[in-house]
This record gives sequence, structure tokens and C-alpha cells, in this order.
Amino acid sequence: QVQLVESGGGSVQAGGSLRLSCVTSGYIAVTYCMAWFRQAPGKEREAVATSFSNRSPRYANSVKGRFTISQDRDKNTLYLQMNSLQPEGTAMYYCAKSTTYSCYAAGATSIDYRYWGKGTQVTVSS
Repeated sequence: QVQLVESGGGSVQAGGSLRLSCVTSGYIAVTYCMAWFRQAPGKEREAVATSFSNRSPRYANSVKGRFTISQDRDKNTLYLQMNSLQPEGTAMYYCAKSTTYSCYAAGATSIDYRYWGKGTQVTVSS
């Protein structure tokens, strides 16, 4: 059984930093992408950062230069370092794993990802 478990969320003031972690377990034959998504109340789930096995990460324009996605494959852990957080970053953050090549597309969305964690809440106050 594949499991993704996020941690590291919390409440911070604007300008602060958080580091999210996502530990994965269970066997998957092929993983093309791992990503962090976020969903604010009343809004659609959006991709924040995507990690690929053979190319540079991709970031949403709203977080470029502030967020960094990384992986420790020995620990089966995906990270998201978030700096200079702003109130619009308040959302539930999810990690996800894709087993299809469609996640490479620039317009990839949540439907391109099969496995999901339950999320960790990030709240940024002004």
C-alpha cells in the first residue's frame, strides 16, 4: 500500500519560513514526478513545485525564487522549503506522486497524480 505523509506545516508571520516534508512508503514500479500542491478555501488545487527524475524542478510563478523542492531518495522524503511566506500562501499543502508521463506537461494538474497525502496546513498571518 502506497502512503504519503506530510508534516511541517504551521502558523507563521509574513516573511517567515517553513519546511514541509513528505515521507513516502510502499512500492511503485515507476514514478515520473513528485509534486507539492496547495489548496486554499474556495479555490482549486494548484501545483506549487514539481520534481522530476531527469530535469530541473518546475515552480509556479507565484513562488519562484522563494520556494525550493528537493528529494532525499535514501529517506524516501520530498521536501518543500518555503521562504518569504505571504498571507496568500495560506492553504492546505499536499504532496503527490505521479506514475504517468503526463505530469511532465507544463499544464499538468492534480488529475495527473495518482497518489496523495492527507495534507498539512500552512497559515501565514500579516
